[in-house]
Amino acid sequence: MEIALVIGLLIVAIVLFATEKFSVDVVTIGLLVILALSGILTPKEAFEGFSSDFMIILASIFVISGALSETGLLDKLGAQMIKRLKSETIFITYTMLVTATFSAFMNNTTVTALVTGPVVGICRKLNISPSKVLIPVAYSSILGGTCTLIGTSTNVAVSGYIAQAGMEPLHFFEIFWIGVILCISGIIFILLFWRKILPDYKETSFTEDYKIKQYLSEILIAENSNLIGQRAFKSDLSRWDVRIIKIIRSKDEIIPNRRTILAQNDILLIECPVDDLIKIKESPDLKVLADTIRHEEIQSDKIRLIELLVTPGSRLADHSLTEIRFRQNYDLVVLGVHRFKTTVSQKIASLRFKIGDVLLVQGTEESIEILRQSGEFSIIGDFKVNMFKERKGILSAIIFLIAIIAASLQLVPLSIAFLTAALVTILVGAITVERAYEIMNWKLLILIGGMSAFGTAMENSGASTFLAENIIYLLGDLGIRYVLAGFVVLVILLTQPMSNAAAALVVLPVAIEAAELLGSDPRSFAIAIMLGASVSLITPFEPSCILVYGPGRYKFMDFIKTGVPLTLILLVIILLLVPVFWPL
Repeated sequence: MEIALVIGLLIVAIVLFATEKFSVDVVTIGLLVILALSGILTPKEAFEGFSSDFMIILASIFVISGALSETGLLDKLGAQMIKRLKSETIFITYTMLVTATFSAFMNNTTVTALVTGPVVGICRKLNISPSKVLIPVAYSSILGGTCTLIGTSTNVAVSGYIAQAGMEPLHFFEIFWIGVILCISGIIFILLFWRKILPDYKETSFTEDYKIKQYLSEILIAENSNLIGQRAFKSDLSRWDVRIIKIIRSKDEIIPNRRTILAQNDILLIECPVDDLIKIKESPDLKVLADTIRHEEIQSDKIRLIELLVTPGSRLADHSLTEIRFRQNYDLVVLGVHRFKTTVSQKIASLRFKIGDVLLVQGTEESIEILRQSGEFSIIGDFKVNMFKERKGILSAIIFLIAIIAASLQLVPLSIAFLTAALVTILVGAITVERAYEIMNWKLLILIGGMSAFGTAMENSGASTFLAENIIYLLGDLGIRYVLAGFVVLVILLTQPMSNAAAALVVLPVAIEAAELLGSDPRSFAIAIMLGASVSLITPFEPSCILVYGPGRYKFMDFIKTGVPLTLILLVIILLLVPVFWPL
């Protein structure tokens, strides 16, 4: 009965993770509650994962990465190095190497977010389609994470789990050489085939990209109009689905706020559906000057259009424009949104944004500069870096390096080394306490802590033994390597609907049980599964891929065409080399 319940909950979790009907943290906590109420887990076992040292490591990495980003150090280094490259092939090669190097020591999603904006800008200067470069950026950030223990959250989670299972945790550079081989193999594959397999989507105008030309219009407030003297946001226009984007008053251009009063002969640049535009045409108070507007007409020397990428740590992630008072706080207007799989162009104010969304935003240069300094968004195609706090940036990097050396030489435990580094970066002012809490990926921490407990539930219920015996029954006669291959393929498939860390933690208990039943080394199985989870590049559901999906204007099949052959190559490398480095 317990086996059926645990396996059933696993299937339900996979479906919910895939459909995103509920947030992953809500699903994870729901699993723990059911397992605790059923008696499969004790309260201590249910919440033990949240108090483990690998959770401290993960949280500390978020803070340290945030400090390096906040000081502008990574922006400065990346932008200066990448800008000097002129040849397309050299540019792509160098970009991937820089991205992979950063990603070996930082969260790969953060690295992708930092690199994407400058890369798109350089692509425009070199007349290269961003779609030719951004998939390599995402893939190199993912593969760079396979080189060290802290390269991905999956590595840290697996190390913590095998420690709980009685094995020695991973050493900091234990997977370095096989990670380097996987990373270099991926880069070579991209360089050999990027011209053929990567799409070439030429950039068009903003209005075409965001499908806003059909509902941008200019209207004139006529003499004796009832709108004269009304507040812009509470005028009679509010009865229609109309947003006032800009007011042209004589020679002045005004971004309206809640205090702006409409006046005679004001020209309003509005956004509205076609049916409401027809109603406006029939109104005696208004005169429609243009039904459609070129993107050049909504830019000027004073007011600019830019693209913003919603990155991890942004206040807008999982919130709407209304909730964070975007227009009031940033003095910017959102004209359109490009999202993974679709473009959103209406009712933007109530839309909850996700990491990877691209916003088409209008505002003054001053407002854009303030937003740039906030560090909450990546401005795509922008070469200006955040105000570089040179001393604090270099000091943060030195602190991080000392922590890595101390942990790799086993002078202090890894969790203590990184927690100390995170604390010091806050004390020296490289990042504020408030910002540290904002950039923390709480959902990921809850997911990893909860799924670690789910692994314990699989062991307590006998589900891991049941599944291991059946897998051995199916593949055991072919040999240990085939059983190992079966588990690695399974985790690669599971990473499509689930996060990499969650998929690895689901498969690990079964794989370790199977290894013990076969008389093999469980550590070899654990490392193979961990690497398999980290190199699953088949679909764009990995956060790094989602971040580049919008800026690259990609289609779902673009990742399939590139990711499937590369994943197969990396799978073969893992199956060949893991038994060499960690004998079965």
